Amino acid sequence: MGTALIILAAGEGTRMKSDRPKVLHEVAGAPLLAHAMAAGALLAPDRTVVVAGHHAAAVEAAAREIDPQAQVVLQEEQLGTAHAVARARPALDGFEGDAIVLYGDTPFIRPETLGAMIAARAGHAVVVLGFRPADAGRYGRLVTAGDALERIVEYKDATEAERAIGLCNSGVIAADAATLFDLIHAVGNDNASGEYYLTDIVGLARARGLSATAVTCDEAETMGVNSRADLARAEAAFQARARAAALETGVTLTAPETVHFAFDTVIGRDAVIEPNVVFGPGVSIESGARIRAFSHLEGCHVSRGAIVGPYARLRPGAELAEDVRIGNFVEVKNAQIDAGAKVNHLSYIGDASIGEAANIGAGTVTCNYDGVFKHRTEIGARAFIGSDTMLVAPVKIGDEAMTASGSVITSDVPEGALALGRARQEVKPGLARKMFERLKFLKEKQRKAGH
Repeated sequence: MGTALIILAAGEGTRMKSDRPKVLHEVAGAPLLAHAMAAGALLAPDRTVVVAGHHAAAVEAAAREIDPQAQVVLQEEQLGTAHAVARARPALDGFEGDAIVLYGDTPFIRPETLGAMIAARAGHAVVVLGFRPADAGRYGRLVTAGDALERIVEYKDATEAERAIGLCNSGVIAADAATLFDLIHAVGNDNASGEYYLTDIVGLARARGLSATAVTCDEAETMGVNSRADLARAEAAFQARARAAALETGVTLTAPETVHFAFDTVIGRDAVIEPNVVFGPGVSIESGARIRAFSHLEGCHVSRGAIVGPYARLRPGAELAEDVRIGNFVEVKNAQIDAGAKVNHLSYIGDASIGEAANIGAGTVTCNYDGVFKHRTEIGARAFIGSDTMLVAPVKIGDEAMTASGSVITSDVPEGALALGRARQEVKPGLARKMFERLKFLKEKQRKAGH
């Protein structure tokens, strides 16, 4: 039997005070929706259905970017969670297996927890994910008898005795898909909000003689994001978890609280990450590399033994081979830098390839953009690029070639050659002193005139 995901992402999120749909706000560089879909994806679902509503076009585009096979259905009116799940029924026509209902604004459900729910399905028709918060507040309550779940009561409809129950409803539900939709069809809206509650299916199931149970998880997994404050708390929770995981796998973080990870950051053991490093999406760092303080990396790969920073920026497409050195105030974009090459100071390397053991002097710039097109610079192995060299792409520098400091290089340089492209220096004896004397005279004249 297969598994299907139904991810509810139709809410407006008015408390976010945003023109962007709530589920597309980001934690660790990825939309909340991406986190929810990723958790479910580890179950290898046969189908994934995203229920969109507000800003449906944007939500659909994001969902298909995350998973091109995802199906997106529209909930035009938001009439409650049962109504939202019912919108997914046509997309699951003919599907046989379990369906799990997730929420696009609840990013931290662990795959292990979803696995436990699927396992519990072997003995029960409906499985609900519950948790015990420090403050139960206005959460819906799970009314149980032993391991049987009798019903779910929304806070506004609960009695005082029911509100005293500590086991709360996360909203995540697993059931056979056919059973789920059959129960939803029977859900009414005779409640304080006039909405069709998904939670009512538990009572309906029990009335039909079907069993229900609850699987519990840590409160942190059920964290929902409804406001900017919630978003900040979710970011902090993700970062705390990512830092702990990095330390546990053998990464050195010299000041863990200052390092910020993306949702997909990969760092090998014995790598060292110094303070105030920020990882954007798409970064992989091999074992033994060192990322020095105040560096920003995204969309790049850093090989074993490489050292990056301090104050370096690696942009998408930066590929650093073993033992490469990228120094302070260096930016690298869409460039491959071979083993042992050095770019140590104040340089921009974009749309380029740099050969093994080449040395790039301070202030070097690959001039890759002509205002319309990007062009490539190729630098050979063991080449020496003098400080303040402007390499006007497209241009090739051969193996073991050299450019003189301060040169503007517009033509290819053959292997082993020296290229010098700067104006001839002229020296005018005594002229500097005369110029300063003239300027001081003019300044004094202005002062006396009252300027």
